[in-house]
Amino acid sequence: MARNTVGIRDVAREAGVSVTTVSHILNDVESARASDETRERVRATAQRLGYGANRIARSLRRQQSEMIGLLSEEIATTPHAGRIILGAQQAARERGLTLVLINTTRDALDIQRDTDALLRQQVDGVLYATMYHREIALPESLRAVPTVLIDSTSEDGRVPSVVPDEEGGAYVAVDELIRHGHRRIGFITNSDDVPATRGRLAGYRKALADAGLDFDPTLVVAEPSETPGGYKAAVEVLGRPDRPTGLFCYNDRMAMGAYRAAAELGLRIPDDLSLVGFDNQELIAEGLYPALTTVALPHFEMGEWALGALTTLMEAGDDSDQETVYEVAVLPCPLVRRQSVAAPARSKESVDE
Repeated sequence: MARNTVGIRDVAREAGVSVTTVSHILNDVESARASDETRERVRATAQRLGYGANRIARSLRRQQSEMIGLLSEEIATTPHAGRIILGAQQAARERGLTLVLINTTRDALDIQRDTDALLRQQVDGVLYATMYHREIALPESLRAVPTVLIDSTSEDGRVPSVVPDEEGGAYVAVDELIRHGHRRIGFITNSDDVPATRGRLAGYRKALADAGLDFDPTLVVAEPSETPGGYKAAVEVLGRPDRPTGLFCYNDRMAMGAYRAAAELGLRIPDDLSLVGFDNQELIAEGLYPALTTVALPHFEMGEWALGALTTLMEAGDDSDQETVYEVAVLPCPLVRRQSVAAPARSKESVDE
């Protein structure tokens, strides 16, 4: 007789893998570190045991409120990051769930108050989405309900989380400049010591190293990651006699400041200077002239993944292990090509098409 209470731990045990691996594979996480053979084995095991999304949804309808809380740390008022909400909402709708949104601030008291307000709605689980990638201290009250973090990680690693591939995104940004023939590439970056800052610097350095280019620390200038900071950093790095021909910008706001600095220095984009940003804030990237080539944060995909991971936690119920340390899901950041990158003026003829 078929079992009626097959859980994710049953699948993991039968397939000989971790619960996290099962969750990543069944939620189609591209960055999951699993071979094709492991993926096939997990999916076949889940099918054989009768574990699947339909069973989860039926369980939710019978036993739970069918409401998911999304605690949004200011992202609801930020156009580009708002796609996190859209991704989570679409995934919730596909599962017959309702998303309840509360927009909070970065203040600890506000976060606690708004968390309590969500829990009073008797939500079955909570998605906690932060404004930018960093490590957070999870409100203690969220330990009592299934919770997944978006764009952040917990201090103890015991909460599933999804973040963008900061290093990989920076790598593709710098590689785009290298492919166009740039050999002297500056980096204007964030002065805050957060995971995004460290990851993007690592990606910048790796792209240079893989291309056989030396890392010059004087070409890296850190300022606050807003337009004025981008302007100030760009003036410094572009004002030198041996200025770079390519510039990687920590985000699109800093890139906007760099456009101003380039104009004041008499540099034309992309004829004299090529730029690549990060974030794909479309109001900025498409509004600049020429339009900015940049790297997109996978906001929609992070929201979608997080909702899937949350339903997996909710399905596990009392069978979930509070001591589990979860592997962070890392989603790729694709390059969005526009018109701000070209070959350096002195080498246009020699750059491969």
